[in-house]
Amino acid sequence: MENEQSSGDTLLGKNDPLLVIIDMQERLIPVIADKEMVIENVVRLAKFSRIIGLPVVITEQQNLGDPLPEIREELKDSEPITKLEFNCFGSNAFSKRVRKQDRKTLIIAGIEAHICVAQTALHAYPDVAVHVVSDAVSSRSLHNRDVALHRMRQQGITVTSTEMVIYELLGKAGTDTFREALKLVK
Repeated sequence: MENEQSSGDTLLGKNDPLLVIIDMQERLIPVIADKEMVIENVVRLAKFSRIIGLPVVITEQQNLGDPLPEIREELKDSEPITKLEFNCFGSNAFSKRVRKQDRKTLIIAGIEAHICVAQTALHAYPDVAVHVVSDAVSSRSLHNRDVALHRMRQQGITVTSTEMVIYELLGKAGTDTFREALKLVK
């Protein structure tokens, strides 16, 4: 099957993943390390999800404001799930929405890497494949982000990058989808 993930394949397949964007919120982002890079890459992933029809689930931690306007603009049809839990799967609404998508791979981006991102990724794996997008996650300190990425990698979670996700899901050049997506990486 063309560009679909098999059980032994670590590459992303376009018909399998679900993009999860965690807590990219107005009141939290100002204190995040490398926030400009994280915002840029999460917005890229959101735009790319529209181009290829990748389903998206967005979360927001209660009392930390709305998701960033540039992300909401790209994902108008994705209603954010408000939660109190750090592990997104602790939220019944999140668990139900993810189950409803019936996908075997989660692509995770957002903040904070060492709290909500890590707890969600570690909970999901190994029941589903988990790809954490290293340049689309961060924490208040780079040390905490790096520790989180290291821990997740040690546990078997795939640590990837925004461009790796885009090119793996595209699978090949020369298509209209490729040409549209290319604008996001040039």
